Amino acid sequence: MAITQADPSVLAAADSAIAAARDQLIALSHAIHAEPELAFEEYRSVDKTIEPLREHGFRIDKGIADLPTAFSAEYGSGDLVVGLFAEYDALPEIGHACGHNIIAASTVGAALGLAAVADACGLTVKVFGTPAEESGGGKVLMLERGVFDDLAMALMVHPGPEDIVEARSLALADLSVTFHGRESHASAAPQYGRNALDAVTVAQVALGLLRQHLLPGQQLHGIVGSGGVAPNIVPGHAELLYYLRAGDSAALDDLMQRASACFEAGALATGCTHDIRKLAPTYTELTPDSALRSAYREQIEALGRVPIAPELAAARPLGSTDMGNVTHVIPGIHPVIGIDAGGAVTHQPAFAAAAVNASADRAVLDGATALARTAITIAGDQFHRDRLSERVLQRQFQRRQEDIR
Repeated sequence: MAITQADPSVLAAADSAIAAARDQLIALSHAIHAEPELAFEEYRSVDKTIEPLREHGFRIDKGIADLPTAFSAEYGSGDLVVGLFAEYDALPEIGHACGHNIIAASTVGAALGLAAVADACGLTVKVFGTPAEESGGGKVLMLERGVFDDLAMALMVHPGPEDIVEARSLALADLSVTFHGRESHASAAPQYGRNALDAVTVAQVALGLLRQHLLPGQQLHGIVGSGGVAPNIVPGHAELLYYLRAGDSAALDDLMQRASACFEAGALATGCTHDIRKLAPTYTELTPDSALRSAYREQIEALGRVPIAPELAAARPLGSTDMGNVTHVIPGIHPVIGIDAGGAVTHQPAFAAAAVNASADRAVLDGATALARTAITIAGDQFHRDRLSERVLQRQFQRRQEDIR
C-alpha cells in the first residue's frame, strides 16, 4: 500500500529545527566520541545527551528500568508515541569504533525536529538512552521491564561504511564458558593436575571442526579470557568468551546445542568440569517494519544519499544488535547511514577516527532529518497511524494479561 505524502510545511518545520541545532548536534557527537565509556558506565555520555533535550523543554527521567545509565526524555502530548533510541557505549581500547556517538546525536536531532511539529502531528516524542548495546543488552532489559509499552514506532540509525536501508542483523548469544580443573606442579607432580587450559584447547579444536558443518549464517568466534597464572602451575581454571550468531533465533538455538557439546567434550577429555553462563540477554535478529523502512528510504534518498539495492543488502550481515529484540515487539527500523571511513569497517580503529570527520557530521544531520521525516510521514497516513495504534493496544493488553497470570 502506498504511503500518503506528508505535508511539506510540516516536513520543512522539522528540517528547520534540526538545521538550527546543527552546531549543537555536531558538538554532542564529538563530545561523546572524545570520552568513550564502556557498557553500563556511560555516565558522562548520558549527561551530554540529555543536555540539549532539557534545553529544548523535554521532560527528563534518569536511571529508568533500574539502569543507572538509561534515561527517557519526553515532549508533547499527542496520542501517537514515537520512540527514538540513543546509544552511547564504546568498545574496549578502540573507543567509538561503532560510531555510537553518531547514533546519540542523530537521535537527539530527530527528537528536536519532531518536537517542533509534535502538536501539528498529534505526537508524543520520547527519546530513550539505551546503555550497553555492545555487551549487556540494555534495550532488552528495558523492553522486558515495560519501558517501551506505549511506543507506536521505534526508530534509530547506525553508522557504517555505506547506506543500507534493509539492514540485517544476526541473533546472538554472549557466553562465558568456565573450565574447572586441579592445580599441581607442572614438573614435579603433573599427574595430580587436571589442566583446564587443555580443556579449552580441546573445546576450541572441536569448535573449529564444527565450523565445516554450520548452517549458512551461523558463526562462532571467541577469545581465551583466562588460561592460567604461571607456566609451572597446571591451570586449575580457564575461561572462554564466545559469541554464537545465527540468522534467526531457531538457528541460534541449534548452534547453541552443537557448541555446548564441544565445550562438554573439552571438559570430558581432560577430566575437568565446566559451566556455561550467558553474559547478556540473547539478541534476536532485526525484523523491521516494511512501511517505516519504505518511508525512510524515500526520505534518505531525498537527501541525496544512494542506499545499496535491497537485493545486495540481503547479502550483508551486519553483526548483531539488541534493537532486534525491540523490532520483534514494536514496529521499528535500524537502517545504516554511511560515512567515509577510508575503507575501514566498524570495530576498527580507523572507523573510530572517521566517526568525527566531515562525513560523520553530515550523517548526524542526515540521519536526524530522515528519522524525523519518516515519523512525520507515517503519522500523517491514517491507515498506518491506525495500524500502529492498534499494535500498541494489543501489546498493552498482552502485558496486562501477563501481569494477571
